[in-house]
Amino acid sequence: MPPYRIKIVHSFHELVTTPFGDGINALCWQRSLEGDFKEVVEKLATRDGITTLEDEPLLNLPLSDAGKTAVKILLEDQRLLREHGLDPQLDCIDGYLRDADPGPVPTDVYSFHADSATVETDTYLCTYFGPSSEGIYNEEAQRKVDIPEIRSALLQQYGGEDDADFIEWLHDNCFDLHYAPLPEAKPYVFGFGNLWRVAVEYPGCPVPPCIHRAPETQPGQPPRLLLIS
Repeated sequence: MPPYRIKIVHSFHELVTTPFGDGINALCWQRSLEGDFKEVVEKLATRDGITTLEDEPLLNLPLSDAGKTAVKILLEDQRLLREHGLDPQLDCIDGYLRDADPGPVPTDVYSFHADSATVETDTYLCTYFGPSSEGIYNEEAQRKVDIPEIRSALLQQYGGEDDADFIEWLHDNCFDLHYAPLPEAKPYVFGFGNLWRVAVEYPGCPVPPCIHRAPETQPGQPPRLLLIS
């Protein structure tokens, strides 16, 4: 992993206390987790969209010792994040909704995008099972709204001039948060069990936001187990 965007950390404390700066906009706590997360997903037997998992049902699943170990890790990660003042959510995902009418710029999570907020914050992500999130370096991506043919199509959809009101319209519809990989781009995977903290676009953020996307789901693929906060 190139040092100019991603920094590897070695503990939860380091993950939550290391400041973003010098171009680094993603922190990764690399881990090799024990436990059978596949068994947890199979026992949940969830399908069709996103199921948010609560603590008590997880504890009541009939699991092997390896499955119980996985549940302990899932609960412990959430406890750590909650004690840090965050609101983590554990999801079993059998696919995200796509834009019904995507137009020139699809804004679903399968598109490379940056998260945004009005106040200082970060995004935390961990994939325990199933395909993991993907990232792309800022130098290897271009905002879709800055691509001439896409901007022209958006202007036609907007029905006005390329002025301050148009810029605000792009922002209100999140079009300015989505990116296209450049031809030489080499996306990277977040991997399994790694807990990531990634930079979000907000006023005064010291670094560019981390560009990432949800993985494409394939027919017959098992659901994905994801922690997000």
